[in-house]
Amino acid sequence: MTADKVEVENVNSPGQVTRVDAAKYNAMKAAMMQVMSSDPMTASAIKDAAKAHLPDDLFPGGATAGWWQKSVQLDLEAKGVVQRHPSKPLTFSLV
Repeated sequence: MTADKVEVENVNSPGQVTRVDAAKYNAMKAAMMQVMSSDPMTASAIKDAAKAHLPDDLFPGGATAGWWQKSVQLDLEAKGVVQRHPSKPLTFSLV
């Protein structure tokens, strides 16, 4: 694995690993960790709050933030860092 890529898992596809851009993954992960807590939040609320913490050079105007938020959320769920709550709409929190 090169330093510019990071391997991510998907809670919905156990055993499957995908390689994605490390800078964008790490920026979104850091932003999500800043805004999430043990209090449940919707994916939309997480994305909206995280946008304020994303570097503009990687996410100009918040571009592609939704895709990266979902990718990081699924990876962190697979790793047991984030939990999904059985609510409608779905909510997520740190474990």
